[in-house]
Amino acid sequence: MKTKRDLVVPHSASLGTWYRAVRPKSFSATFAPIAVGLALALLDGRFELLWAVLTLVAALLLQAGANLTNDYFDHQNGVDSSASLSPSGVIQQGLLAPRTVLIGALACFALGAGLGILCALRGGPLIWGLGLLGLLIAFFYTAGPLPLAYVGLGELVVFVAMGPAMVLGAYAVQTQQFSWLALAAGVPVGLLVAAILHANNLRDIETDRAEGKRTLAARFGRAFARREFAALVIGAYLAVAALLVVDAPLALAGLALLPTLPQAGLLVREAFAAEEPARLNRVLRGTAVLHGRFGVLWAVGIMAVSGLQGL
Repeated sequence: MKTKRDLVVPHSASLGTWYRAVRPKSFSATFAPIAVGLALALLDGRFELLWAVLTLVAALLLQAGANLTNDYFDHQNGVDSSASLSPSGVIQQGLLAPRTVLIGALACFALGAGLGILCALRGGPLIWGLGLLGLLIAFFYTAGPLPLAYVGLGELVVFVAMGPAMVLGAYAVQTQQFSWLALAAGVPVGLLVAAILHANNLRDIETDRAEGKRTLAARFGRAFARREFAALVIGAYLAVAALLVVDAPLALAGLALLPTLPQAGLLVREAFAAEEPARLNRVLRGTAVLHGRFGVLWAVGIMAVSGLQGL
């Protein structure tokens, strides 16, 4: 039996509508860890452009699929409405029918998986495992009987999938080998991408509680959520400093991150001061920008160290 949510009729299915639906502004969450993994491969003297592009495109398709899946299931579960601050709003505004969004998500997953298989044929068993993990997390983040995002596991799975796992995956496609250093280098990136999600959950505490979405922020309250946000942001920089114990050249690459420190401090202060959702939405956007800059500068710093070692 069809519900009102199933009867939304799309006004348009233009490329512009799909562009909005897949939320390309969020793609820095994928680009940053891939860039770090590729920079680490370059540090080891291994880099092939074709495989770098295939890795990036495969990962972006999986993220696009995840974004569409999240919109579909959040709508079906009543979490997003026309009054909410939903990321794209294409369903709520009648731009795309829910079924169309789901089909688009499955198409992105299929294309991403196809390219992922090519990468796995080159990278070996490790890539098969990481690719399957990423696909499962992307789909079941908001799908299934116990969606990961609805039971307080969102930050954890996003940290793993878009931090250490994605950095290691990009590195392994280039080098065909495992690296503990790649995992370590992915930790700060993962902490910041988890901070993006947590900023979203901090903003949506009241609406998530009303809809039964038990994020960590909704479960433990605003004071806890603010401290967790600060811990994730500050922890990213501490994780880079901790690399001094493991690999001094990699920690040296972290000097490239110094220009982002003032922005990080401002975001933490704003998270503690803001109350209304619109103001917290600015914290969310600012955290996404910080993550993108952090990832790019982290990769640039690693490549700079690689260049110095080659002198």
